[in-house]
Amino acid sequence: MSRRVNLPSADDLFRPTEGQPDDGGNKRSVRAVPDPAPSAEPAASMSTRPSGRVKHDEKVTVYVTSQELLDIEHARLDLRSKHGLAVDRGRLVREAVSLVLAELEAQGAESALVHRLREE
Repeated sequence: MSRRVNLPSADDLFRPTEGQPDDGGNKRSVRAVPDPAPSAEPAASMSTRPSGRVKHDEKVTVYVTSQELLDIEHARLDLRSKHGLAVDRGRLVREAVSLVLAELEAQGAESALVHRLREE
């Protein structure tokens, strides 16, 4: 009896997920979220809710201070302990960005974001 474990190859792990033929020979597209509905106004997409817990195709790197990271972790733990919401840091940041952008769209120059950025 072999004690060696059979693991999937790198090709199996990193295979493309879009446009792969299914068992019927037709091409299928695998997407984590549906394509957004066409909108007459570009600003309408700004007021949508953040994507939540789905596979994301885009990435942004943000550097924060150690205190800012502690603040994010503290907020995450507060959400879990006081409100029963288990969210990761990424979702917390996406929700916060969505709220700030919605306020900017609604209030413009009177938004908290504009005021804070002008203070710098």
